Amino acid sequence: MPEKVLIGVAWPYANGPLHLGHIAGCYLPADIFARYHRMRGNQVLMVSGSDQHGTPITIRAEQEGTTPQEIVRKYHADFLASWQKLGISFDLYTSTGTDNHRDTVHDIFLTLLHKGYIYPHTTDQPFCPRDLRFLPDRYVNGTCPNCHFERARGDQCDRCGKTLNPQDLVDPRCRLCGATPQIRATEHLFFRLSAFQESLLQWVKEQRHWRPNVLNFTLNWLTEGLKDRPITRDIEWGIPVPIDSPDFLQKRIYVWFEAVIGYLSAAREWAHRQGQPDKWMEFWQDPACKAYYFIGKDNIPFHTIIWPAMLLGYGSLNLPYDVPANEFLSLEGNKFSTSENWAVWLPDYLSRYDPDPLRYYLAAIMPETADADFSWQGFFHRNNDELVGTYGNLVHRILTFTHRHFQGRLPQPEALQPQDQELLDKSSASLDGVGRSLASCSFRQALSSAMALAQAANRYVDAQAPWKSLTENRARTATTLWTTLYAISALKTALHPFLPFSSQRLHQMMGLPGDPAGAGWAIQAPTPGAPIPQPTPLFKKLDDSIVEEELARLSSQRSVAKT
Repeated sequence: MPEKVLIGVAWPYANGPLHLGHIAGCYLPADIFARYHRMRGNQVLMVSGSDQHGTPITIRAEQEGTTPQEIVRKYHADFLASWQKLGISFDLYTSTGTDNHRDTVHDIFLTLLHKGYIYPHTTDQPFCPRDLRFLPDRYVNGTCPNCHFERARGDQCDRCGKTLNPQDLVDPRCRLCGATPQIRATEHLFFRLSAFQESLLQWVKEQRHWRPNVLNFTLNWLTEGLKDRPITRDIEWGIPVPIDSPDFLQKRIYVWFEAVIGYLSAAREWAHRQGQPDKWMEFWQDPACKAYYFIGKDNIPFHTIIWPAMLLGYGSLNLPYDVPANEFLSLEGNKFSTSENWAVWLPDYLSRYDPDPLRYYLAAIMPETADADFSWQGFFHRNNDELVGTYGNLVHRILTFTHRHFQGRLPQPEALQPQDQELLDKSSASLDGVGRSLASCSFRQALSSAMALAQAANRYVDAQAPWKSLTENRARTATTLWTTLYAISALKTALHPFLPFSSQRLHQMMGLPGDPAGAGWAIQAPTPGAPIPQPTPLFKKLDDSIVEEELARLSSQRSVAKT
């Protein structure tokens, strides 16, 4: 019986291009997971979209001298192009700017309001006496009280990562005019998060399949006690507050509250696009459906505490099954920084290199349980030593040898010998093991298991030496080649979630119809006598000069950002 799997992926702010930290954090693991489940024949719905509201958008618009809507249009299109080129296979990638999303947010908001989970409360907020307006947290800059960075924001310090409130900053100033903000009282609406303390604690304690970092982080939050949170803010860009009160005409729903609702609104939009408006219910109301949320670790509490509390308050919708949050990816030993332009931007990467080597390297170093570091030296070696040297070389030499010496057709094996059967058994066991690791979101382990099979196949070929047996025992050569091609077919399947583009090319070079995804999570045994085309290399060997070139590019980017 096919499983139902809902995959929600973090919604990126549409205020700048994506960088590799974003990809390693949630988008690549979500895509690997979705591709695996589709190959298993499961019903998968993977959704996300561009988060187009909040201060990051308005600030970028001010920097570029344009409107927030134009910023959203520009970067949403940029995201869509990047997903297509990198092979991130969303079932729907939308935005928080749709009427459907606004209506879904209003539905959740009003239901929680009517149930008493939303209430008005007066709070102190920074107010600019020169601009005569309350300032959202990102509109207040100052010195970080923790590391003394002089360009910290009112919500977080980019240098040390500490979460802040505007009142925490030393020498705070208005981002718009530089004036010192005053602290004044203003009324906002709050979500009664504290009401869900006990029910959430009981639920979280049952989630023993969560990653330890996610479970421990969440339990620590709950142990400290949940506090009610404001869900409106003083800003003109965002979703209006759906209540008839002049006090809230100039306020908007806080982006943290409405963005997580995007998982639900996207599912509803997808169902409408399918011509089956109620189909979203299969993924949200069927208790057999498992909901996975792929995020970075900075978003853990929103997906293990706040969003579940909103779902509990609303009622009748599935809670998350798993939240496989990744740790952070650094770059050449330093934190990714948009403000300092210390990043490898995804569009830039895709303009110079193929997508699969990046997918491979990021999967191999994926920060699943600890922070990891991207280095161009590491990328170079993983591409040349593993993709080209281990896997690509195996594929190319066997297919080339077969095409040349067996008239462009797959060989007919004779009776298998023990060493042949051993590789066949190892291929089947490897595919099963990779599948188990992928199902448990252990992506590094899955990739390692697949590459271990490639190494075993290389050892088998070296031991059997088909180039020697060709003139002495052609039937033996045919068996060696067929057996190795069987292992290569297993690798094609096991690596498809990681390397969709090269797996598709390999599928075609083995003379198979359709695509690897449609073939399912199984090994397609080589058909003796089937024609195969002239093979071409799966991967490109990189020159070691790229390391120095890319490091120089990074240094230049940072220098420009500081001027």
